[in-house]
Amino acid sequence: MPTPPGCRVLLVDDDEAVLQTLKPVLESDGFKVVCAANVTRALKCISCQTFDVLVTDLHMPQPGDGLTVVSAMRHSNPKAVTLVFSSFPQMQLAADAILKQTDDVVIKPDGVGNLAQAIRERLRKGVSAFPRQVESVADILERETPATIDDLLSRIDRELELIPVKLNRRERARYLPQLLRDLVRRLRSKLPPGTRTPMSSAASRNGMRRRQQGYTPAMLAEESRLLQVCVFHTLEQNLQRVDYSIVLRSVMAISDEIASQLAQAVACCQAGRRWNRAKAAKGPPLGHVLP
Repeated sequence: MPTPPGCRVLLVDDDEAVLQTLKPVLESDGFKVVCAANVTRALKCISCQTFDVLVTDLHMPQPGDGLTVVSAMRHSNPKAVTLVFSSFPQMQLAADAILKQTDDVVIKPDGVGNLAQAIRERLRKGVSAFPRQVESVADILERETPATIDDLLSRIDRELELIPVKLNRRERARYLPQLLRDLVRRLRSKLPPGTRTPMSSAASRNGMRRRQQGYTPAMLAEESRLLQVCVFHTLEQNLQRVDYSIVLRSVMAISDEIASQLAQAVACCQAGRRWNRAKAAKGPPLGHVLP
């Protein structure tokens, strides 16, 4: 089967040697090749150019980075053929999510000589019909709230030198469900980034409770940072379902809301500390007999 005229290929790999090897091979077979050496560059190419084929590595440098590129291409250009070009033959075990969205897998380095033929064959067959279930970021976070909380508690257990206050998991997680509900409500409100949101009673109560438990403002900030890491990790685990048309706005809203909740918690924590210092400075009432 001859190469379709003008067939454009986006080749994505963080190994420069691979790009330098494959680009001339594909071009000699009549393909027009654009190279991207990382995920950021690949996403930029997808957003402003049209391609007939995506060929991407899986690890760039982290396992599963190729999923981001595959998902972006599926969303931007569903008619494009997508192939994972990987050094790992056990793809079913390592990347189920990618296989559900990818038309084919070619194994390095044995597949270098067969890559052009694999592309032509896949173009002949056409794009696989993958039913992609799209969810909003708010729906994903609402559904995955228990997993997000469990992830946060596990990370805190590993960061006890940063948050040395010892609490059982029930006390540590007491405020989290409501804070995540506030976050989901913020996402569904579709307020512009930077909009001042209503006070979160859960964040205020958390600041007062954490002060009583021995937290400092620095510990509150670290806990908030870990919460944001866990929220974004939850989204990363669900990239194949994310609605990319709203994901950037959602990420900005998440950062804004978590920062707002932290500010409220720290303010209540510090107010409680000032009240305690003022109470202590007054000393015992007149006539009070010290023990």
